[in-house]
Amino acid sequence: MNKLHKLYAENILIGSDWKTEVSLTINNGMITAIKDGKDEGAVVLEGVVIPGMVNCHSHAFQRAFAGFSEYRANSEDSFWSWRDIMYKFVAKMTPEDAYVIAKFVYIEMLKAGYTSVGEFHYLHHQAGGENYNDPAEMSHQVIQAANDAGISITHLPVLYTYAGFGKMTPSKEQARFIHSTQDYIELVNQLDKRYSNQDNFKLGIAPHSLRAVSEEQLHEIVPFIRTLDSDAPIHIHIAEQLKEVEDCLSFYKARPVEWLINKYQLDEHWCLVHATHLTEKEIEKMAKSGAVVGICPLTEANLGDGIFPTAEFAKLGGKFAIGSDSHIGINVAEELRLLEYAQRLSQQQRAVLVDQHCKSVGQYLYTKTCKDGATSLNQNAGEIAIGKNANFLVLDNNEPSLFCKKESFILDASIFACNKLPVKDVYVSGELIVQDGHHKLQNDSINQYRQVLNKLI
Repeated sequence: MNKLHKLYAENILIGSDWKTEVSLTINNGMITAIKDGKDEGAVVLEGVVIPGMVNCHSHAFQRAFAGFSEYRANSEDSFWSWRDIMYKFVAKMTPEDAYVIAKFVYIEMLKAGYTSVGEFHYLHHQAGGENYNDPAEMSHQVIQAANDAGISITHLPVLYTYAGFGKMTPSKEQARFIHSTQDYIELVNQLDKRYSNQDNFKLGIAPHSLRAVSEEQLHEIVPFIRTLDSDAPIHIHIAEQLKEVEDCLSFYKARPVEWLINKYQLDEHWCLVHATHLTEKEIEKMAKSGAVVGICPLTEANLGDGIFPTAEFAKLGGKFAIGSDSHIGINVAEELRLLEYAQRLSQQQRAVLVDQHCKSVGQYLYTKTCKDGATSLNQNAGEIAIGKNANFLVLDNNEPSLFCKKESFILDASIFACNKLPVKDVYVSGELIVQDGHHKLQNDSINQYRQVLNKLI
C-alpha cells in the first residue's frame, strides 16, 4: 500500500455536499486532508467522485446457482422451495470452490461500485457435517477471496443450530451449516486471533434467525461478542417470511422483531436483515433503537418476501442499508431503484424516499445507505471525509445519461437513468482496484468460475 499520495477531483461529493476542485491526501489508506485547489503532484481523477457503496448482506456461494431456480416445480413456489434447491446445490462445494466463487462475486461487486461487504457466512463444514481439519477452513477461503479481490470485508460467521423454532432437529441437507454454541464461540475466537489486526477486515457474529438459534444461545453469544469487541456487528435474518412470523407467534407468543426488541437493547451495532413483515409499533421501536435494517430489494423480490416499509421507517429516522444477498443481481443502481420504486408502487406517488435536508431521491438513497451500511459493518467508510478510509468511485464521464448533469442530478441519473452505476475506477483504502472498468484478476477469475460451475452442475 502506498503510504502517502494525493488525488485531485474536479467534482466530488464530500460528506453530503458537492465540491469542485478538491485535493485529497491519503495516508495508509485513510483520508487525512481535504483542501481546495490542486496540490502539486496530485493525480487527477478523471470523472465525478462519490463514496464507495457498502454491501451489508452477502451469501457469496449463492451466486453460483443464480438462474437455476427460476421455474415452478410445484403448484406453489416460494422461499422454502428455493431453499431446497440451494441445499442440493451446495452439497458438492469444496473450500476451493467456495474461494473461486467468492472471489468472482467480490470482483463483480467492486466493478458494480461496492467497496465493502458484509459476508453472512454459514457454509462451514464438509457435506456430511464433519469439521474440516481446520474448523475455520471455509471462513479462511472467503476472507482470502476478499483480500485477493481487494474489497473490505466484515466477516459474519453464522450460528445455525436448529431447523425451526423449539429446537427442531436439523435436516441432513443443513449439516454443513450446524454448530453447537461452544464450537461456534471457538470459531469466532480463532478468527479474531488470526485476522483482528488485518487491514480492511472486521469481525462480527450472525445468529442466523430466531428459528435457527435458541433463546439460550442468544443469551450466550451476544455477551460473548460484546466482551470480545464492544463495537462488533450482530446481524440476524428476521421477519423475512410470513411463515416465520406465524411460527414465532406460535412458539414465543410474540412477533420476531417484537420479541427481539423486548429481549435486547438494540443499537447501531445490530443489523436486522429483511425485517419485511412489521407492525406500526415494531417500525417505531426499531427506528428508535438505532438498529440498521439490511434491505435486499432484488433478492426479496426474487424470493417473493414482500416490501419493507421504508418510507414509514425513514420518516422516523430509521437507519437502513442495502445488500445483494443471494446475488441474483449485483447492481447498486438496481437495488436502490427497486427500493424507491417499491415505495412508489405501494404509495402510488413519486419521489418518496427523501428528507428535509435532501430532496434528491438518488442522492438521499445513495448517501444514506452508504453511511448506514458502514455503521452496520463497523467499517470506517461510508462517506468521503477526513478520518475515513479512502473508499470511493470515479464515475464515467462518457456515460450519456450523465451528460450535462451537475450535483444531485448526477446521482439521480446514475441510479434512475443508467442500467447500472456508471463506474469507471474504484479505490479501496486509497488503492486503485478497478481501472477503466477492469479488475486485473477478472479474466482468470471468470475462467476459474466457469470450471467450478461445470463441476457443480
